[in-house]
Amino acid sequence: MSRELARPALFFVHNASVKSCLRAQQSLVRSCPPPPRQLAATFRVSGFLQKTAPWLLGRQSATSISKGPSLFSGLSESAKRLFSSSASPRVAELDIGNNGFLLRPRRVITDKRVGYWLVGSSALVFGIVVLGGLTRLTESGLSITEWKPVTGSIPPLTQGDWEAQFEKYKESPEFKLLNSNMTLEEFKFIFFMEWAHRLWGRVIGLSFVLPGLYFILRKKTSPQVSRRIFGIALLIGFQGFIGWWMVKSGLSDHFLNDNIEEGKYKDNHPRVSQYRLATHLGLAFAVYLSMLWTGLEVLKENRWIKEPKQALRNISMLSNPVLKPYKYAAGGLLGLVFLTAMSGAFVAGLDAGLIYNEFPYMGEGFIPPKSELFSSFYARRKDESDLIWRNMLENPVTVQLIHRIMATTSFVTIVGFHFLSSRLYRKNLIPRIIYRGSHGVVGFAVLQVTLGITTLLYLVPTPIAASHQAGSLALLTSVLILCMRLRRPRGAIQTLLGTIAQTK
Repeated sequence: MSRELARPALFFVHNASVKSCLRAQQSLVRSCPPPPRQLAATFRVSGFLQKTAPWLLGRQSATSISKGPSLFSGLSESAKRLFSSSASPRVAELDIGNNGFLLRPRRVITDKRVGYWLVGSSALVFGIVVLGGLTRLTESGLSITEWKPVTGSIPPLTQGDWEAQFEKYKESPEFKLLNSNMTLEEFKFIFFMEWAHRLWGRVIGLSFVLPGLYFILRKKTSPQVSRRIFGIALLIGFQGFIGWWMVKSGLSDHFLNDNIEEGKYKDNHPRVSQYRLATHLGLAFAVYLSMLWTGLEVLKENRWIKEPKQALRNISMLSNPVLKPYKYAAGGLLGLVFLTAMSGAFVAGLDAGLIYNEFPYMGEGFIPPKSELFSSFYARRKDESDLIWRNMLENPVTVQLIHRIMATTSFVTIVGFHFLSSRLYRKNLIPRIIYRGSHGVVGFAVLQVTLGITTLLYLVPTPIAASHQAGSLALLTSVLILCMRLRRPRGAIQTLLGTIAQTK
């Protein structure tokens, strides 16, 4: 059999027993046509591994296995530990051909400590989202008028430093138009709110990048998880830039310009752009969800390895084609909740929660007058061709109505999804853990709707409004966990589970 035509096979090595390794080896060899007798007993490592991982064979370049010893024979001690670690099973890709055997080791299961670290990092991101909401609600986000990624981590230490920072703030549009009577002590409060938010971001960056490098270099992660860690690290760095890009929009001099350009309306309230605020919040949510999804996936796979038979039963149940629409519905629900949260960012950016503080009515009816929803005041083109989309994104009345509609749609969809889950559970088509997850989603949805209505009725009090923002992320988390439980493992994981289950 030519080497080019030889199909690579996956050979799993777990520390269940040496006999299982031998059985897997024998069945693998029997499944391939026998090579020439003089080469049948040759085990070789490719030139790539000889250069990049010479420790795999120690001092030997070939090992005889014709007498039937374990595949571990002749491997160096470090290679034996590599393939027999109980905490992190490995997979070897084995080619059998005229040139002998070719073994390519790679990790399948990421160390569970990586999973705990990722979940902990997502908790830090959850915290900074809440702190960011408090920073916005206390109107502290524009208190620091410069971006110093390194030296900015040190706050003013002397009275002179504080006065210098206060003088910089006095040059901002927010001070000149809104806070001209602010004292130095009042400035210290809003400064520390923004400084703490930025410092927390730096802590997240360092606590992610440094441990991530350690886990990758120590080969504690699978190639898939390593790529995800690298991608999340890039998102964290980009988020710092987006944060300053957002703040810079609130420091623009156009708030102080008395001359209104033709075709533009004047905004006399210094605030960050709602577009940039939504981008900043959306990226924070993306970082959080990426960390949490990857961390939970790692922990789930490690849990499966401990109970492979139970895992295979759940996987078999989730493989039912009847559940395909249900899984699509869960993914669609995740997207709907995310978009609803982003519409809330536009409400926050435009202070749209300070109008129509009643529910379910907006004035005399459920929907405000058309003249308010699509006002020509927000159009910037002479022909008003941008009338509709600008009102949808820049008119506080329309933005609040859109958020109400999306929130109501999300709530009704969640309730309907729960009824569907109950029906499938009674028919024994989904595991109990999925059904309980749908219960949790409904609970968080009820809480979030209650917080949203209360925030509106009481004119956006800071504690309740901050809880409402945290509630959106909590609701999104519950839907994400539900989607995670519905997801089947990768093919390599399923094969590994089957191999382990046969040895127990």
